[in-house]
Amino acid sequence: MLNSRQRAQLRSMANDYETILQIGKSGIGENTVKQVNDALEARELIKLRVLETCPQTSREAADLLAAETNSDVVQVIGSRFILYRESKDNKTIKLVK
Repeated sequence: MLNSRQRAQLRSMANDYETILQIGKSGIGENTVKQVNDALEARELIKLRVLETCPQTSREAADLLAAETNSDVVQVIGSRFILYRESKDNKTIKLVK
C-alpha cells in the first residue's frame, strides 16, 4: 500500500509519461489485463486512458485493473489514470518512505 508521499512522488513522475493504453468500447477484458500486466512488469508506473465509449468510468476501470494486476491506483484524473506495481526484478523506481 502506498503512502501519501509515495503517491505524490509517483504522480510527479507520471506527469511526463505518455498514455500507453486506451480502453474503449470493449471495456476491460482478458487481453487488456495481460497488456497492463506486461506494461507494469516493464515499467512499474503506467498511464492509461478510458475513452468515452468504454462501459466503465475511469475510476471503475482503474479499480478493476488494479485488482486484476495486483497494482496500486496512484491517481485518477478525468479520463486518465495511473497505476503502479513494484517490479521484483527490475526495480527502477526508488520510492520515498
